[in-house]
Amino acid sequence: MDLKSSFEQAVADSKALSDKPSNDTLLHLYSLYKQATEGDLAGEPPGAFDFVAKAKYDAWGAIKGKTQDQAMQEYINLIGKLKS
Repeated sequence: MDLKSSFEQAVADSKALSDKPSNDTLLHLYSLYKQATEGDLAGEPPGAFDFVAKAKYDAWGAIKGKTQDQAMQEYINLIGKLKS
């Protein structure tokens, strides 16, 4: 299975996890997903009082420079750990 297919399978698997991951893990998954599908963060940061959007923005920004393939592989690996 190629990387993109494995990533798409991991995304599907993420929706069927038996236990909900911690908020930190969910933010990490979000940032890896966004990096894998869109690349580096672009655009204006959200308002200071939109705490959820700010946390997502910061998490995605923290992995700026990571290639889309690296982000896909890390996402696959993390979902694999969460499934076991």
